[in-house]
Amino acid sequence: MLIAPPVWAQDELRKESARATEVFRRRRIEEPLEEYLEAFDQYQGHIEELLESTIDLSDMDAQLIKTVTDPKLLHALRYLAGPPISEDDLKTVAEAVLSPERLRNDPTMSRAIVEVVLNGLDRRRFPWVVAGREPTEAERNAAVIASAALMATRRLETNRRSMEKQRQESEVQNALEKSGLKRVASRTIGVLSEAPGRGEFCPESKLGNRKGDIIVGLWDGRVMAIECKVSNSATNSVKRLNNDAAAKAEAWRRDFGATQVVPSAVLGGVYKLHNLEDAQRRGLTLFWAHDIGRLVDWITKTKA
Repeated sequence: MLIAPPVWAQDELRKESARATEVFRRRRIEEPLEEYLEAFDQYQGHIEELLESTIDLSDMDAQLIKTVTDPKLLHALRYLAGPPISEDDLKTVAEAVLSPERLRNDPTMSRAIVEVVLNGLDRRRFPWVVAGREPTEAERNAAVIASAALMATRRLETNRRSMEKQRQESEVQNALEKSGLKRVASRTIGVLSEAPGRGEFCPESKLGNRKGDIIVGLWDGRVMAIECKVSNSATNSVKRLNNDAAAKAEAWRRDFGATQVVPSAVLGGVYKLHNLEDAQRRGLTLFWAHDIGRLVDWITKTKA
């Protein structure tokens, strides 16, 4: 008889969610300041170089090609807009290709990139450009500091998401190996016979039409798909948990059968209770990053 995956009661979900929030809060408090300061200093230099090379944005043509082909200056350029414009949006709006070689050979395209940014220029940070005058020293310093802070903050936010997810995936994989499961190569799994065998697991692989962070061959022959999710806010939990992990669970159960596949998620961070309950109702088995032992214990039980 197959061992059913755990389904947590409301009180259990509330308790574990509170623990996950506390772990997340503690990590944020203990997070070192050095990474932000290093990024700030780096971007401060890039913004200052951009202002100097363009005479405080009054002559964008003077160093046009260098500005759009130097990665650090193009990055700084995108952050002149308020809000900053992403690479994808810049390519779409300017109808441009951000290849240095292409831009060197097409000044018109290079100029279009600059015009898109200037059309969205943050007038609070760069008031002298709109007024058509030179900046005061105080205005220039304020613009440099505000821009560097904005760039450093965005970089840390991006790094946090990727690093937290990578750490969580690594912790889960290490726990699986310590429990006796064998790590095998990633793969594309079109049919369940292509999945890892009993007592094996593989890192990120395509299961059907969707990728799973970790695919496990359970001891009883079923396949377990594990998603590692970190949410930094209750609002964000909808995207991470319900719109992504739970949607995958429904697709996998529909494509491979509810008996054959055990979709699951290892959660860290902040989640709303009703989002957790909704994910469970949709067939997603929940575990917690602060208690990976429960995941390992359940997998071990499938040996029976």
